[in-house]
Amino acid sequence: MKYQRLTKEQLEELQPEFVNFLAVQTITATEWAALKKDKPEVAEQELDVFSDLIWEGVLDKVEYLEHFSPQHMFLFQVDGTTINLISIKIENKMVDITTEEGYAWLQANLMADAVNLFTSSKILKEDRNADIFALIKQGAGITKGELYNWFSKFVDA
Repeated sequence: MKYQRLTKEQLEELQPEFVNFLAVQTITATEWAALKKDKPEVAEQELDVFSDLIWEGVLDKVEYLEHFSPQHMFLFQVDGTTINLISIKIENKMVDITTEEGYAWLQANLMADAVNLFTSSKILKEDRNADIFALIKQGAGITKGELYNWFSKFVDA
């Protein structure tokens, strides 16, 4: 397995897609029930293959990711070969940017000495999706890039 198995809840939401996945492999509902009962290791392998297919489809489309902690914000923009980072570090330990109040403080004090903005770029490895998945496993979430694009105005100036 390249990524990780989808959760039970995710698999339930993707039931129609899973049914199609089994159909493409000419596995009927009756055969699937028998596989789960008589050959659970084969059923597990099918779930792993399906999970990887879903992850590949999702990761192929990722353009932006975000990761927050109380004093850090990491905003990622991914293109074909590069991942670009905007990092915001808050020096004031009393501010928690994961809260509404802390984020409002950041917006009001963006140019203050207690706020450090950094940028970085990295060439992606051969497997772009594995690099993105590693960020997700570390806590990054997939976004539409509004924050990245907003903050990029301040670091590109």
